[in-house]
Amino acid sequence: MTLALFDLDNTLLAGDSDFLWGQFLADRGLVDRERYEQANQRFYDEYKQGTLDIYEFLAFSLQPLAQFPREQLDALHREFMQRHIHGLMTEKGRNKIAQHRQQGDDVVIITATNSFVTRPIAEAFGVDQLIATEPEVADGQYTGKVAGTPCFKEGKITRLQQWLENTHHDLKGSTFYSDSHNDLPLLEIVENPVAVDPDEQLQSVARKKGWPITSFR
Repeated sequence: MTLALFDLDNTLLAGDSDFLWGQFLADRGLVDRERYEQANQRFYDEYKQGTLDIYEFLAFSLQPLAQFPREQLDALHREFMQRHIHGLMTEKGRNKIAQHRQQGDDVVIITATNSFVTRPIAEAFGVDQLIATEPEVADGQYTGKVAGTPCFKEGKITRLQQWLENTHHDLKGSTFYSDSHNDLPLLEIVENPVAVDPDEQLQSVARKKGWPITSFR
């Protein structure tokens, strides 16, 4: 089957779930608000600038997962979905997923945000296949560390190639939708790159290369 790959944050979602999860934890008083909000904003700014140290960010963002039992985390995530995520799920994104399904394509969400945050969001979009940064788990609990290669920049290609080998798919005829210049490595290797509500850097590259530019907003 032909692959239709979708970035999640600021592509299918009209916002960034990773950043919003951090703000949600601060709002609920589950982390030190001032320190956490300052760090969360710094990392988000670095992501947008293309200077993010992904391992430094993950050491920060995954640590709260190790501080609470899974049942509490799952309950918090359900509240997070209701408060922040459902209203950001773009209708045009849903429609594009449906269009690819009608064409017989295999739909995959591929995102740098960790799978704890993103799997329920992917499920809400009706997408079973998710490639995301994986938090390490030991004895059924999150450790606060990352497992394997983060699904970020060139790491998205690494993680996708692993998935392709395990599922016997390939990139023939593939499409990838993304908003971010951080996804240029993957956009460069699919057959049909599409810039969705792109940042300035991606918009510039897309115009130079003649890639389609669209909006899900």
